[in-house]
Amino acid sequence: MSDANIRIPAEARDRLAEIAASEGLSLRAYLARLADSLLTPAERAERAEQARAVLQQWNGYNPSEAEVADLDAELDRRLAEADAR
Repeated sequence: MSDANIRIPAEARDRLAEIAASEGLSLRAYLARLADSLLTPAERAERAEQARAVLQQWNGYNPSEAEVADLDAELDRRLAEADAR
């Protein structure tokens, strides 16, 4: 695997290095592990579609786009409320 240079603020680099060290990892290893653990937007959309298909097959749940938007808005509202506490 070839390496790449990424420019970030020194404070962010130092924070990430401290977190990595606390887990017994180099910053390079920590960032590689982090990258492997996150999903791209396309991967998230694919998993969401798979979950909807499983729910529809299992119990007939098949929300419309409007219902999905309403549920997303409700989740956003609740998360904002929790952050405000």
